[in-house]
Amino acid sequence: MSKKKVNFMCTAFRDGFQSVYGARVFTKDFLPAVEAARDAGITWFEAGGGARFQSLYFYCNEDAFDMMDAFRETAGPDANLQTLARGVNVVGLESQSSDIVKLHADLFKKHGMTTIRNFDALNDVNNLIYSGKCIVQAGLKHQVCVTLMELPPGCVGAHDAEFYARTLQQILDAEIPFDAVCFKDASGTAVPSKVYETIKQARSMLPAGTFIHFHTHETAGVSVLANKAALDAGADAIDLSMAPCSGGTCQPDILVMWHALRGSDYELDVAVEKVREAEEVFKDCMSDYFLPPEATAVEPLIPWSPMPGGALTANTQMLRDNGIMEKYPEIILAMSDVVRKGGYGTSVTPVSQFYFQQAFNNVMFGPWKKIAEPYGKMVLGYFGKTPVDPDPDVVRLAAEQLKLEPTTRPALEINDADPSKGIAAATAVLENEGLPVTDENIFITAACKEKGIKFLKGEAEVGVRKVDRSAEAAKDPTASKVAAKRQTGPAEYTVTVDGEDIRMAFEGDVVTVGNRVFRVAIRPETATALQQQAAKAPGAVTEVKSQMPGAVFKQLVQPGDHVHSGEPILILEAMKMEMEIQSTVDGTVDEVCVAVGDHVTTGQVLVTIKS
Repeated sequence: MSKKKVNFMCTAFRDGFQSVYGARVFTKDFLPAVEAARDAGITWFEAGGGARFQSLYFYCNEDAFDMMDAFRETAGPDANLQTLARGVNVVGLESQSSDIVKLHADLFKKHGMTTIRNFDALNDVNNLIYSGKCIVQAGLKHQVCVTLMELPPGCVGAHDAEFYARTLQQILDAEIPFDAVCFKDASGTAVPSKVYETIKQARSMLPAGTFIHFHTHETAGVSVLANKAALDAGADAIDLSMAPCSGGTCQPDILVMWHALRGSDYELDVAVEKVREAEEVFKDCMSDYFLPPEATAVEPLIPWSPMPGGALTANTQMLRDNGIMEKYPEIILAMSDVVRKGGYGTSVTPVSQFYFQQAFNNVMFGPWKKIAEPYGKMVLGYFGKTPVDPDPDVVRLAAEQLKLEPTTRPALEINDADPSKGIAAATAVLENEGLPVTDENIFITAACKEKGIKFLKGEAEVGVRKVDRSAEAAKDPTASKVAAKRQTGPAEYTVTVDGEDIRMAFEGDVVTVGNRVFRVAIRPETATALQQQAAKAPGAVTEVKSQMPGAVFKQLVQPGDHVHSGEPILILEAMKMEMEIQSTVDGTVDEVCVAVGDHVTTGQVLVTIKS
């Protein structure tokens, strides 16, 4: 009896990057690995979309459309290049209007993509109808998704095989055009028996010959078993990755899955020795990048707090950037309560980010003291209908804090009525900034907002985390030439304190001490500065301090302005959230101690106010 050939998509250069490096990878660094994978016979790649759209503008100072063009040129004209879309959220955390949803599909077709995998984190099929039609009308293949996860122990009401079957039936009833169906488990928590039951039911519901794809991660340690369960139930394809972007928070490695299927009725359709060679090329390409330890490990707590691999490292990178990585275990534990009370949206972007942001707030400010705006909007219905009703107390708090009423209006309808969204609004922004009005620039503006404009104006910052090899070269003289070639700029030192060696690195305003990263401002304490400080007369001056680390996003007041207690005076950005800093007293602004773009720490004085 002949073995069944197993198809797979290589996710290394999209989901792999997101799951290991927080999606912060320069295009020029990984293209040789794409070429090596192509030469190994791989013809199906995940090539963009998802977090790999915004991240290029936010952290890499690169254009995602240029990246897709380069990927197509390298992979060849016949490769199936697939991207990831989030229904009406397309490639951002914020949902979009109809014209932007259509523009997304048209532009991704224009820039060489073949297929779009399209999902909604709430499994609200209303969010897939129009986006799916746009994808097909653009001439792309549409892979429609049902999103999976395991609920924290003790939770019931959704995310069982019957729930997924109902979601699939809604997709069929809505007559959404599709070329394939994907069951997507971004957190890797769906138990293999449930995966089997779900895909078995789907196979009986779908027309004969329908292509079924299964996606999971190794984060909870069951990905290989889940993939095997999916194949046994009738799936046609699975997702696999390549080292160093495999295992841990990623998909299982191609070589691992090949090994796991040996002796079975399945055979991975791959030239395994050539893949080994391609992985060595890929490892060399990524050797200068900081590899977060949590990206390579199975996390036993994930079934209780289902954080997807693609969000886990993106968030830990931001925690490192803000010097609060020690809060990570508390935040992960806090996620369980946030999921339990949030209506059971699937923990996949953007909902996974909403969960993390609320868990972050619960740790930093106290449980439910501060509702994160996206999480609040989700429980209030502004992203669609959650699988079950959210906790009524959390809904009440969200309505009170955000000053919004719950809604049942479809997200697309809300967005189409919002004058701040859409092509016309983005065009007005570009014209006001004196920037060219092109389809690409319109979409960049809509998806990336202020950071997209900064990129288009040539003001984007680079936030790619690489490793300096100079310290290694000092220990190994034979490596000095390699270290010199790879040097990316930071100065490294080893400081001995009480007999203990501590690594310190300085690069611009970023200082690394051991495994912690700080943003600092270093300037000489001049005589003039000292005189100015001494000249300030003591009085009834209130210091408004930062409650958390972050970057100054907007300054809302100037010295001399009169403010009231509770009035916003600054906006900080942290963990992809905008946080209002409010005046704590009535009075006159004496001094604004920070500037837009400055990175601040917890307890730092931001503004002084005379009352």
